Amino acid sequence: MLVNMNDVLIPAKNGKYGVGFFNAVNVEMARAVIETAEELNSPVMVGTAEVLLPVMELERVAEYLIPMAEKATVPVCVHYDHGLTFERCMQALNLGFSSIMYDCSTDPYEENISKVAEMVKICHAMGVTVEGELGHVGDNAGAGKLAHPSDYYTDPDTAVDFVTRTGVDSLAVAVGNAHGDYAFPPKLDFDRIDIISQKTDLPLVLHGGSGLSDDDFKKAVQIGISKINIFTDIDKAGKTGIEAGLQAGAKSMMGLIPYEIDAMKAVVVRKIELFGSKGQGGKSEDA
Repeated sequence: MLVNMNDVLIPAKNGKYGVGFFNAVNVEMARAVIETAEELNSPVMVGTAEVLLPVMELERVAEYLIPMAEKATVPVCVHYDHGLTFERCMQALNLGFSSIMYDCSTDPYEENISKVAEMVKICHAMGVTVEGELGHVGDNAGAGKLAHPSDYYTDPDTAVDFVTRTGVDSLAVAVGNAHGDYAFPPKLDFDRIDIISQKTDLPLVLHGGSGLSDDDFKKAVQIGISKINIFTDIDKAGKTGIEAGLQAGAKSMMGLIPYEIDAMKAVVVRKIELFGSKGQGGKSEDA
């Protein structure tokens, strides 16, 4: 069933488990995520991000994701992640996405508040939830790499002001996490997560989830992280699956698809079990 972010994250926060958000830039990724969520009776979030649109346009993503979510036997939130422009966020909204992240974290603070508050007003009028970001989650490499990441960590008191003035439904925090592959094991600021969670009383979001240790995930979820973003891990798994198919002698793209999906599903299974959302999808055991 297609739901918004509050439908899956508020129960997660109250139940102290996490819900995975997985980018799905093709049907095979979407199948791996949603089919696994159904098999494990888990709520899930799935979607795409603005930076990924050159791979698969937003309209095409909506064409396969939204019907799949509507037909799913578990709650599925279709989320547009890291929306960088008002126009693209509006496009996602009009296409039927049930949740929007408007990422204005690199803008001046007051501008971030003003732009996100406007997005919240529009989206809430349509029953769509909004994620904001305070501080800035950089990349592990390339142009988005931050020289001194701690300079951009989310300040707890500022977070209270931000969520009060914007009305966001969830807050992405910068606490030592980063997008992409980690060259070295990250050191999350758990005290900061805990304080922000207590002060804002909102579901918190951890971007850059691929590559964190199991213990990091478990501890972060217990103290307030309710949504964990995963892309790199399933993206790499899909490639590994295709390679396995080639080694097994698959002669066509059709022959490679089962290997690709199976490899990605294995990652999704592990994340769902790790985050603790298995069995939280609302289905009865006899369903």
